[in-house]
Amino acid sequence: MEKLTRQILDLVAEPGYRAVKPSSISRRLRADSGSGRQVGHVIDELVECGRLIVDDGGRVLPAAGAGRISGIVKRIASGAGFVIPDERTRELRGGDVFVAARDLADAWNGDRVMVRLSKRRRSGGQRCGQIAQILSRATSTFVGTYFEHSGHGFVRIDGNVINRPVSVGDPGAKGVRPDDKVVVDMLRFPTADRNGEAVVTEVLGARGEPGVDTSSIIHEFGLPDAFPEDVLKDARRIAEGFDETDVSDRLDLTSYTIVTVDPADARDFDDAISLDQSDDGHWHLGVHIADVSHFVTRSGALDVEAQQRGTSVYLPGRVLPMLPEVISNGLASLQKGQIRLTKSALIEFTANGTRVDVQFANSVIAVTRRFAYEEVLPVIRSPQSAGEDVGEEVVALLRRMHELAMILRDRRFRGGALEMGLPEVRVELDSDGRVQGAHEVVHDESHQIIEEFMLAANCAVATILTRREVTFLRRVHAAPDESRLRSFSEFVAAFGIRLRNPRSRRELQRLLKTVRDTPHERAVNFALLRSMKQAEYSPVEEGHYALAEDNYCHFTSPIRRYPDLLVHRLIDDVIRRTGRPRGPNDNEVRKLGRHCSITERRAERAERALNRLKLLIWISERVGEEFDAVITGVEPYGLFCQAEKVPVEGLVHISALDDDRWSYEPSLAALSGTRRGNRFQLGDRIRVVVVRVDIDRRELDLKIASPQARRSRRKTKEPKAKRTGRGKQRRKKR
Repeated sequence: MEKLTRQILDLVAEPGYRAVKPSSISRRLRADSGSGRQVGHVIDELVECGRLIVDDGGRVLPAAGAGRISGIVKRIASGAGFVIPDERTRELRGGDVFVAARDLADAWNGDRVMVRLSKRRRSGGQRCGQIAQILSRATSTFVGTYFEHSGHGFVRIDGNVINRPVSVGDPGAKGVRPDDKVVVDMLRFPTADRNGEAVVTEVLGARGEPGVDTSSIIHEFGLPDAFPEDVLKDARRIAEGFDETDVSDRLDLTSYTIVTVDPADARDFDDAISLDQSDDGHWHLGVHIADVSHFVTRSGALDVEAQQRGTSVYLPGRVLPMLPEVISNGLASLQKGQIRLTKSALIEFTANGTRVDVQFANSVIAVTRRFAYEEVLPVIRSPQSAGEDVGEEVVALLRRMHELAMILRDRRFRGGALEMGLPEVRVELDSDGRVQGAHEVVHDESHQIIEEFMLAANCAVATILTRREVTFLRRVHAAPDESRLRSFSEFVAAFGIRLRNPRSRRELQRLLKTVRDTPHERAVNFALLRSMKQAEYSPVEEGHYALAEDNYCHFTSPIRRYPDLLVHRLIDDVIRRTGRPRGPNDNEVRKLGRHCSITERRAERAERALNRLKLLIWISERVGEEFDAVITGVEPYGLFCQAEKVPVEGLVHISALDDDRWSYEPSLAALSGTRRGNRFQLGDRIRVVVVRVDIDRRELDLKIASPQARRSRRKTKEPKAKRTGRGKQRRKKR
């Protein structure tokens, strides 16, 4: 295989090599049918390790060559863009490649491309380049607003990247009318000197009608909506064949006191808790998770669809589930009083919270009581006030849960775990899906109880699978880059806070504790969060930086996350003692990890985009009004600010800051006035005025209000922050 690998790499590296398909490579190497299959296998492995690239047409290219870099395009409003390299090289000094508008050809956001580096550099030394080849398109489907001009139909694409209308030919196709929202398929992508051409594939409805905004985002992000008929048929077949009385091969826990704790508006329930304490003081925690793997078998129609979706998508006012509702809200949902199949992680802790034993079981439970988060703390704090329907055993269980969770939480933070103290604001919608207000989500001890038990189960599962030397899909969170931590250290120094070793989690903990409930809390938390890398799914044993855990995976939400379902199948082998658990091979696990990370981030972006769209519609009726806001981003061209009561973000362009000359200080995330010594910095609270709203382009322009804003500006010298108490905290996504 090594010889074949070398032959393939030598072939694609030859001068004048033109991209061809694997079959052509086999012929050039004069491989017979048997070794031809080996050629395809070796090419797949070389693609996986980043040494080769296969484009949309299935043609094989070298991943990089002299002066050539592959990566992902990110276009900006000016028409120029950047290529984010697949691999960081010394040649790029860890940076992106700048591509001028004239050199982007028809590459668009998210496209994977090959960029040819040029000798030109930008100020600061950033490399420049030209698009040499489109390797794969992120999408050819776009959403926009239809209009007509001079007897021709055009679509203005939503967002601010494709600035020119795209021609869609003769007017009236598919019954479209001016000002309708439509889905188009791009036939010819626009370039700097050529207009784009597309065809209307679907009419979503009149701009502004209820539900059209949600449909627009679903199509824009390519989210899967309705389930194919074969998947629904498979789900119905499973439902009809399910016999809840056939549980003879399962651990019967139906007599246990077991509760679920979820948001009040939760639709599916995939985790439940039991907890006892023995005479020796040891805790016996049961984390019971919906046994989705019982219903979704490997390679069936349900499994293929769930894998493709990767995750459920929770949009404002709408859920796009990973599994059909007959499974997600029915058979697998842990509803009160219903016999349900579960995978149980039975974890024993000492009195001080040290884990000493873990067992797994295919079990059957019946939830005793369902709680919303808001109902839990009143029962714990005032047991005598609990209603008769709660019962003494449930009250005692909740109090035990609270005690153990706080012990585990204390141990986690003493072990170096980090938590950002950022408030979460949730938008409230009316029956038509329009914004009618917002509220801050309080992450209190009722949330922390469930969070601690889910973390405990996830860590226990990952540790057992690691000991068995199984390749599985971990939830990893890499340590932040040293350069980012140095920048963060410089940032907090502006507040008089010295960070001796920014790589030390304990020192970061002390910093977060120091700024809690001070005027600098938001700024420091924003800056630290931006210094962190994103968590992702991967088989690599990289650990979880924020949790300070060496082994961590997702096990607790198989109704809505495909990685959890994969882990459940491995646990099945552990339970049945079939030897070493068998899952996908290393190559397949890497692919699944990348896919699930991509679908997760797509879901997050879609949720943010729809939230923003709804908020822009709401604020478009409030032009001229003032809002209290927080600076959430600082760039050379202005300040990004988010309203405090309703989480809509807009830009105060630097041209609107006309009472001073401003210098951008990236290490401080600040714009500093060179004449008056004032400063606008990340996390500052200011007062802003709504100037302009462009819903289709998703733009909100703000300006600083006067004279109140002047009181919120900070001078460039800051006193040292002091701790004044304990503040609210937001759970960071794990």
